[in-house]
Amino acid sequence: MRRLVWTIALCGSALPAAAEEPLAASPGAKLLFAAQAQGVQIYSCQAKDPSGKDPAYGWVLTGPQAVLTGADGRQIGVHSKGPSWILADGSKVTGAIVAKGASPQEGAIPWLLLRVDSHEGSGRLDGVSEIRRLNTSGGAEPGESCTSARAGEVARVPYSATYEFYGT
Repeated sequence: MRRLVWTIALCGSALPAAAEEPLAASPGAKLLFAAQAQGVQIYSCQAKDPSGKDPAYGWVLTGPQAVLTGADGRQIGVHSKGPSWILADGSKVTGAIVAKGASPQEGAIPWLLLRVDSHEGSGRLDGVSEIRRLNTSGGAEPGESCTSARAGEVARVPYSATYEFYGT
């Protein structure tokens, strides 16, 4: 029995691995606030090669559409194509993906680290330089096939996530 315990202790790789640590913001960046997103990821069935040389079709992400809520559960803004985040105070940021990490939840969109590329308006998003998308649920590409017969169809896949907004 003692040998079995030591074998299990030394061969920890036989046990399921813990979920990876979330993608980290830059050193020195501080968490300014977080918001919960509830909405859909929108996909379109399209030819993979617009030139028509490759007849394959696939689901293409066209963007998110989600409501952002604050810690008190009240709506503070929206998240949409860009990707962009627009708050009720008139501030807006647009970002670009810097890094991706697999979600520990099957069927969920990946966790992301995004760099803010542009700011508009004045408000809570003024000092935001990075955004993390974590704790994703749902939103993955539709499971049904996308064929030429379905070209142009749109699928709205429900998702939720936590967005953390960082600045210096």
